Amino acid sequence: MNVCVAVDDNMGMMFNRRRQSQDKLLRKHLIELVQGERLWINHYTARQFEDPLPDNIIVDDEFLKKAEDSDFCFVENLPLTEYQNKIKRIFLFRWNRSYPADIYLDISMLQNEWKMISVSEFEGSSHKKITLEEWKHEDI
Repeated sequence: MNVCVAVDDNMGMMFNRRRQSQDKLLRKHLIELVQGERLWINHYTARQFEDPLPDNIIVDDEFLKKAEDSDFCFVENLPLTEYQNKIKRIFLFRWNRSYPADIYLDISMLQNEWKMISVSEFEGSSHKKITLEEWKHEDI
């Protein structure tokens, strides 16, 4: 599966049970990134998308267990370590700033099995610069 995560400079994802930030242009970029493939999210994440949801978005709190090989998962508030053998690519949306955090991305991109294959930047609605990094797992 392909995982998409928004992180700050310290790989933080959430603070005090809330997402660190959100950006409507990041959501638009995410929809374009998945190119019509299934995008799994949980009920917490669904609240930041407008109704009606695009047909390819599936809302299910058990989505990491159900996602298939070519599916995308937008993860905001869940640990990923137990699913790392299913993850073939990680797309990091970087806020390019530090926020308070108490939940962090629990997969280290610096381990040898991960290789960055692309990096790009775009302007968000609430952030001057959002960096998108694509990381590929070497063994999956």
